[in-house]
Amino acid sequence: MPLFKKEITLENVKDMQALVNKFSEYLEEEGYKVQTKVEGDRAILQAQKGGILRDIIAAERALTFTFEKSGDKVKATVGVGKWLQNLGVTALEALFISELFVFIDVPEILWNSHVENELLKKLKEIAKEV
Repeated sequence: MPLFKKEITLENVKDMQALVNKFSEYLEEEGYKVQTKVEGDRAILQAQKGGILRDIIAAERALTFTFEKSGDKVKATVGVGKWLQNLGVTALEALFISELFVFIDVPEILWNSHVENELLKKLKEIAKEV
């Protein structure tokens, strides 16, 4: 099974905390369960969308977004990762040096690609607002 993730660069981002907060709010409005952690110029956001089938098949998986700010640019990476328990008390440094993303099968890649493309499009819109 392949490792699947996408990366974009967001331009002119002044406040990463605001970016992560607005994106988190959007995801929650769309029915996702969200957890975030921001430390300095790095952040992790995980999102899970519930449902009976989702809870049975992939309860431990989440869309995982990582953010790394350099100047006024933010590199945003999204892929499927394991839902991290207690993200709020975990040091981001340890997470960034570990492998956050998991291997998934081809049908799941196709679905996640569609979802990720839509969410990355929305993230770009939000980045222009903050």
